[in-house]
Amino acid sequence: MRAGRAHYDLAMRLRLVALVALPLLTTAVACGSSDSDPSSGSAPTTASTKAVSCAVSDLPLKTAGKLTIGTDSPAYDPWFSDNDPANGKGFESAVAYAVADKLGFDQADVVWAKVPFNNSYAPGPKKFDFDINQISITPERAKVVDFSDGYYSAAQAVIVLDKDKVAASSLADLKALKLGAQTGTTSLTAVRDQIKPSSDPAVFKDTNAAKQALLNGQVDAIVADLPTAFYITAAEIEGSSILGQFQPATGQQEQFGLLLEKGSALTGCVDKAIEALTSDGTLAGLEKQWLSQTVDVPVLK
Repeated sequence: MRAGRAHYDLAMRLRLVALVALPLLTTAVACGSSDSDPSSGSAPTTASTKAVSCAVSDLPLKTAGKLTIGTDSPAYDPWFSDNDPANGKGFESAVAYAVADKLGFDQADVVWAKVPFNNSYAPGPKKFDFDINQISITPERAKVVDFSDGYYSAAQAVIVLDKDKVAASSLADLKALKLGAQTGTTSLTAVRDQIKPSSDPAVFKDTNAAKQALLNGQVDAIVADLPTAFYITAAEIEGSSILGQFQPATGQQEQFGLLLEKGSALTGCVDKAIEALTSDGTLAGLEKQWLSQTVDVPVLK
């Protein structure tokens, strides 16, 4: 009897152990499935997908207590003013400081870094927390950098000299022209992919070089984003005008976004700032203040 009783007690203890262990095992499996089970449908948790506090003290900054913002030099109107991003004048300077304010930074805590346009979206670590420089959000760039939600929707524009009497009512009418645009821009992509000119477009290192080529007669027209085209024709090249504007062939309006290092834990906080500035009308107000209206420019299709 004692042997039978001992056997019974052992069996009961094993059963109790199994019952206690079962919930623990189930919990462990549930917690581990998103990391190790490819059929679970959940992505592995990474530093970039975890919830991040947007308190200034918790932000993953390049320099503690300072918000480092990158942009190119020279910084052109109407996006900036007097080639001085730190003065808060011009649309993108104003947007940058509005974002900084939403993140909890005073203007004195913002530091500007010079970053060439093409370097901004190159793969690898960045020396800025975010970059603002009329950088269009594209799938190709998004493979190696993060983008915020868009803060401005832009069209492309064709700039000509009045004396050349260039006429066009459609994109097809532009094919025979010698066109030019800045390297690395969506303007150059639009020339190649949408207009598809008969001769290869001229490629320039910056807007200044493109403007000079137009003045020298090296090109019939240059292509730039619409606000830049307004400034060029109104303030920089006398006797020039905007022949027309056009949108991307996909039908989706081009968006400028703040650019961040790939996988940046700051991206979510910047998106919240952009969302707040959109909701409270700040972005619309800054666009009205600093950028020209577009209603009178013909649309080329």
